[in-house]
Amino acid sequence: MNIVFYRYNSICEHDYIAAFNMLGITVVEFRHTEAEFNQLVAEFGRLVLENHPVFVFSINFFPFISIVCEKLNIKYVCVSVDCPVMEIYNSAIRNSCNRVFLFDREQYLTIRDENPDRIFHLPLGAAVERIDDTIGEFDKCFSDYKYDVSFVGSLYNEKDPYPELDLPQYEKGYLDGLISVQELFPGLELIENSLTDETVQALKHTDPSFYPSDMSVFNIDCFVAVNNYLSYHLTYLDRVMMISTVAGYTNANGIHFFTLSDTSVLSGNAQNYKLMIHGGVDSLKEMPRVFRQSKININHTMRSIKTGLPQRIWDVMGSGGFLLTNSQSEIPDYLNPGEHLETYDSLDELVEKINYYLAHEDERREIAFAGYTEVKNRHTVLHRVMEMIKKIQ
Repeated sequence: MNIVFYRYNSICEHDYIAAFNMLGITVVEFRHTEAEFNQLVAEFGRLVLENHPVFVFSINFFPFISIVCEKLNIKYVCVSVDCPVMEIYNSAIRNSCNRVFLFDREQYLTIRDENPDRIFHLPLGAAVERIDDTIGEFDKCFSDYKYDVSFVGSLYNEKDPYPELDLPQYEKGYLDGLISVQELFPGLELIENSLTDETVQALKHTDPSFYPSDMSVFNIDCFVAVNNYLSYHLTYLDRVMMISTVAGYTNANGIHFFTLSDTSVLSGNAQNYKLMIHGGVDSLKEMPRVFRQSKININHTMRSIKTGLPQRIWDVMGSGGFLLTNSQSEIPDYLNPGEHLETYDSLDELVEKINYYLAHEDERREIAFAGYTEVKNRHTVLHRVMEMIKKIQ
């Protein structure tokens, strides 16, 4: 039994290939190239025809793959690891070949009715097998800590187009005001309910790369404005404030920030507070070690992930790290706060829980070990792949 796996260098691809192999499935890889699009599609189609796969698989949804599979009468299975994935609103989402798995329930609900019984909600998982092979199985007695508090991730300023938009003065002021108020509350609901069509169109006409709606199942202009522009900007503001707060107001020896982002906005904090800025870490080899060697790992979910658990949550827990994350409504569906991980609903609570768990080492270790064990037993990438296969048979 074999499948064709469309690869484009997503960091998650290795773990899904390993999971398929563990199930005895042969993976035939097709690697994305910079070839002219029609040539790329033709080469991909030939590979599929030559190998007669049970299905074609990719990380995230690609409309052209769906179109090819629909014509060849072959199932197309994909799993989202990002949110939002704008491509799921392409009209190709309606194709009967599709089996699409989305980890954020809110996004799933926006699109499921376009192809009932072929779009599914499925959480992400951890590659515990790979992590254990890399740094060893986690032991409850582990004590080789290097960092009090760590945050691994992006500021998202490199993906934040909002500051560079040349908007008309009124629309710029209106959006700045909405952003300032939304900063005080989680999610994006206030902005979503307050954006006018005029403001959305002004933003759309300001940026030639604005994701188009002309091939979508419905008009997504407002959705694009919120999620591709305002959400990134809010996430950037969130993370700067979170890092600054932890650096300035906790009892930790410092917060260690591992990132490839431009951190010049934090340079004052690095000098005046307890902030240690590192470079990026290799996601497969170095990052699990940072998670395990940190007494507390912070996750601060980007705003566009409304309900689901981002990959970072699973990565930290699958490495044996103690996780302190912002609350997400889906967490209790899979994990128990206070038993497998800890959550916070405000920066004040974040500071309070950092101080508490630094002072209560045994309790922190118990939670880290319970979280690792729960994820290893029930929430690995292999578990998710097995569930996908059951649903598509």
